[in-house]
Amino acid sequence: MGRSSTPGEGTRPRVRHAGQLGWDESLYDGAGKGGSGGGGAEANGSAGGPSGGTGKRPGRRKNPPRKSTKRRILGWSAAAVSVLILGTAGAGYIYYNHLNGNLRKADLTLGDKKMADHKANAAGQTPLNILLIGSDARDSKANQELGGAKDTFGAPPLADVQMLLHLSADRSNISVVSMPRDTMLKMPKCTDPKTGKVYSASTGNVQTNQSLGRGGPGCTVAAWYELTGITIDHFMMIDFSGVVSMADAIGGVPVCVDANIYSHTSDGHGSGLRLPEGTHKVKGKQALQWLRTRYGFGDGSDLGRVEAQHMYMNSMVRELRKGTKLTDPGKLMGLAESATNALTVDKGLDTVKKLYDLADELQKAPTDRLTMTTMPNVYGEGALRGRVFPKAGDADQLFRMIRDDVPLDGKKSKRKVSPTPQLPSAAPAEIAVSVRNGSGSATQAPAKGRATSVAELLTGKGFTKAAVDPQNGTPAARTGILFPSSEMQGDAQAVAKALGIPVGSVKKSTDVPGITLTVGADWREDGEYPKPVADKAPPKSANALNGEDESKCMHVNPAFTW
Repeated sequence: MGRSSTPGEGTRPRVRHAGQLGWDESLYDGAGKGGSGGGGAEANGSAGGPSGGTGKRPGRRKNPPRKSTKRRILGWSAAAVSVLILGTAGAGYIYYNHLNGNLRKADLTLGDKKMADHKANAAGQTPLNILLIGSDARDSKANQELGGAKDTFGAPPLADVQMLLHLSADRSNISVVSMPRDTMLKMPKCTDPKTGKVYSASTGNVQTNQSLGRGGPGCTVAAWYELTGITIDHFMMIDFSGVVSMADAIGGVPVCVDANIYSHTSDGHGSGLRLPEGTHKVKGKQALQWLRTRYGFGDGSDLGRVEAQHMYMNSMVRELRKGTKLTDPGKLMGLAESATNALTVDKGLDTVKKLYDLADELQKAPTDRLTMTTMPNVYGEGALRGRVFPKAGDADQLFRMIRDDVPLDGKKSKRKVSPTPQLPSAAPAEIAVSVRNGSGSATQAPAKGRATSVAELLTGKGFTKAAVDPQNGTPAARTGILFPSSEMQGDAQAVAKALGIPVGSVKKSTDVPGITLTVGADWREDGEYPKPVADKAPPKSANALNGEDESKCMHVNPAFTW
């Protein structure tokens, strides 16, 4: 089917070209049959929307005709599962053993890096991070009928929706971060547990939704950890065959458009969504159209589609928590059946009882403390025009807030983190420290000379055994210190204290031979370590949306109105 968009990654038979990765852009009911196939041009670059409802897009190259008249429908399903769990805790016990058999299980992470342990608050509580993944797999008759695109049957699946759900340690609030499917990342090394195949770490940027095809959802988890440093406790992956049935079981979800919308172009692209101005309850196939609509919302990019998904998810949570749609036992059983049949979870969530317990935890956070955000991003240039990258500074801030369990709604947290005790240490002159430069990021090269400058700072503070490691460190959002054995912890803490680095950044790791300091992107400038600024709210570029906000209405592109 074409060549990977990643330089040096080669050609993979039956794998979709990066420019065509993603959800179905053709009309759901098969508009354009007998034509050139739906959606190829739309999927090719998400930076700008179409110039109008005519389907003409100046400056875009045309894709060759496709055999399939339908491409891929929305891989969006993870959000549906998350709101199901957020809103229907009691549904988990319905014919327990049968539902347990429906669940599919997989390894939490396929990466070769061990995720860091959570830091407990004063009450001994820890946060929960759950990665929600929507797959476009054509691995069943239902998925094939919904997805079409026969030429992709049997191809590696794509993680077309990725949302990280963070439940605070004190269970007072929930934060959700969406990563656009067009995000370009450095992929980690992953080993497929089923085949034993090793996927080497990428040397160039790879579109994030390809992570799923590199061994399974555990590789998507590894990619998130590599980028964000956020410890992920669980994942839930769902294919899109469950979206329609769950939307029907709930009885519809209210959504709003600020003008009449018809997502359709003259050459057969668009979701086919047709709604008059105002608020409407969508369910079944129409809900699916809403969730995959790109032509018609805002500038026509994938970012507008993410915004529409956030509106839908918030509204769905409100509907579920009202409890008015799920009082019928028959509906509850149908919803539970649909969800478990479509769900793949990590082995730590391998029973419905464990899902129920998780739901019980999630329900402790009220809807008005639910905050939806999108990873701050910037568009690529040149050959990567139409792709997005994490926005330096803003994305780091959002990830840091999640790591540090800071509420995204600006309200005070109830958490009281116990201070880390300072352990005894050797004299500074006796402590050997290796300093690495990890000040680069997805969009910035490492700042020159950072390891040398910090090593000199340490020497000036009496750490005369500090030396530059010729091996540059992996790009890190924050400066951190690793030590390999417990007896070195006090020495590592002494290094952090001397430089003013938070003691919470000192962690044990068997990946280093001795005390290793990695200078992160938060310390790119010479001088003393910058004092951390307390984050009170996410950056504006994260487009935060509160779960109780019912005033949101999607802006319709005038070229797609009627």
